Amino acid sequence: MKAQALHGHLDALLLAVLEQGELHGYAIIEALRARSRGTLDLPTGTIYPALRRLERAGYVASSWSTVNGRERRTYQLTEAGGRALAGERAGWREFSATVGRFLGADQPPSAPA
Repeated sequence: MKAQALHGHLDALLLAVLEQGELHGYAIIEALRARSRGTLDLPTGTIYPALRRLERAGYVASSWSTVNGRERRTYQLTEAGGRALAGERAGWREFSATVGRFLGADQPPSAPA
């Protein structure tokens, strides 16, 4: 799946991944890949700018740590990020239900006008 297909949803996906606990950047990419069963294989050039944007918005906090002699940034969901994620989930349910009324397989054809 291409990054363009996720337009408007990437931030929510990142917040949902971080809801499970703090992770470093590459682990976030791996979590997206694993939870999507390989469908989301996004490049670092897509993920890191989104994480920086979420951090500037106050939804994510980061800190530097050294692991096996390597410096890496770890990200965690903030309280504001948790509230934003709840809002994203509510919006997604509404959007999904609305689109499902048109694209759902069990939908009857529209009556002629």
